[in-house]
Amino acid sequence: MTAIADRTAREAGAEPSGGPSATSQTITLAGALNHALADALAEDETVLVFGEDVGTLGGVFRVTDGLAARFGEARVFDTPLAEAGIVGTAIGMAMNGLRPVVEMQFDAFAYPAFEQITSHLAKLRNRTQGRIQLPIVVRIPYGGGIGGVEHHCDSSEAYYTHTPGLRVVTPSSPGDAYRLLRQAIACPDPVIFLEPKRRYWSKETLALSTDGPALDQAAILRSGSDVTLICYGGTVATALDAADAAAEEGRSIEVVDLRSLSPFDDATVVASVRRTGRAIVVHEASRFSGYGAEVAARLTEQCFHYLHAPILRVTGYDIPYPPPKLEEHFLPSVDRILDTIDRLQWAESAPLTESGSGLDSWAGR
Repeated sequence: MTAIADRTAREAGAEPSGGPSATSQTITLAGALNHALADALAEDETVLVFGEDVGTLGGVFRVTDGLAARFGEARVFDTPLAEAGIVGTAIGMAMNGLRPVVEMQFDAFAYPAFEQITSHLAKLRNRTQGRIQLPIVVRIPYGGGIGGVEHHCDSSEAYYTHTPGLRVVTPSSPGDAYRLLRQAIACPDPVIFLEPKRRYWSKETLALSTDGPALDQAAILRSGSDVTLICYGGTVATALDAADAAAEEGRSIEVVDLRSLSPFDDATVVASVRRTGRAIVVHEASRFSGYGAEVAARLTEQCFHYLHAPILRVTGYDIPYPPPKLEEHFLPSVDRILDTIDRLQWAESAPLTESGSGLDSWAGR
């Protein structure tokens, strides 16, 4: 973990925010999140930030760097290593008028808090017929691509999207990270905010702004007419690279960044798939009962008569996240996406072979 923190300090550029930026700047995704937190703290005194190492250290990924010094230890503070206690405390604070933003540090660290999240955070508004709202953001660094060891790389989105009462969002770029986090903090509902770890160090030159798609809207990042690639978080950059490579082979690929995993933006995604007639869902979580299965079923129900081929998936394999040296074989790659595009039924004679899942395809690819 120290190595990760050192790397982040060198590369993230998450300098303490001086407030909203109206001029263009080159900033990392981690730095954009830092600005979003600082701006929310500055504008609303009910916003609090807490979690493991978010105060003095500034977070393992330096997302909270400088916030404790600027806003004081009463509003940005460290907690014991007790994730269930962190979420439980946030629930009590929100019931009394505060807006907590808590950090789970790593994806699999959040599982001890799962009971608090699913049994209480997600249900209290419904249980009280709307009399109690819980405007809480649970920030969870998730996914692979950084060479993390066990419990430090996981894709847990399906657990949260399966739970009614939670909003689940994930950014893919610095600009969208700023926008989505500001929107999540302002939202009256509990939001699971999944941060793709391998994108923390990606950079973008822009003026930070909350303008753009709403909290529950998808975004079409690239227009195309042959296939819709549906992706989110850490797989968006890979899908865009695959679309560039496919264009060199004469295929026009549309790339949709879901942004909001729950609720699902049916209007944007359905319109895209009806236009192209083909769709591939890309995510790095395991395939079986994964988020892509819900997307494929949903689109089949609404696009069946527009489809030229079955909806396919490019996913992680049905195994736990592998050790760092094998991680590149587990994560969806440009080549795996291009292979899957080729397997779509482009002509009546084209065979549709099974892509496989689990250990067989793990060994065979």
